[in-house]
Amino acid sequence: MKLLSLTVLCLLSWASFSQSAPEAEVKATIQQFFKGFHQQDSVLMLSAVSKEIKMQSVGKQQDGSSSLTTTNFDTFLKSILAIPATQSFEEKILNYNIQVDGNMAHAWTPYQFWFGGSLHHCGVNSFQLYKTNDIPDGKEGTWNIIYVVDTRHNDCE
Repeated sequence: MKLLSLTVLCLLSWASFSQSAPEAEVKATIQQFFKGFHQQDSVLMLSAVSKEIKMQSVGKQQDGSSSLTTTNFDTFLKSILAIPATQSFEEKILNYNIQVDGNMAHAWTPYQFWFGGSLHHCGVNSFQLYKTNDIPDGKEGTWNIIYVVDTRHNDCE
């Protein structure tokens, strides 16, 4: 009976620590980015990204054809900061699927975007992150978001 109890205890503790340290760091970087996003804090957002960050969106044109739109990060920041303080908005991350190989990581994060208390759109964010001191930011020992591409749908459940 003691052996069974010990085995169950070990399995439970192993399950509670199933996320590796690099995966937890990647998740924390993305959460830091969104904390800055929701607080409209450009300094906090910039602390989570590389200076060379690239942002794109995959969508559809009016005629149904696919489109790929690139957004300058400074333009993105200005658009977030321009949202009036009286206007509520939130990007709810539904879950994280994080993969890490050395100093490169990928995170797939389905989301819902709420604006003014209503579901505005949904989709998936795909984050690419890089951990090194070779990038111009020089943030050795931290993960930096280097690329974000998302999808946006209006037919959310």
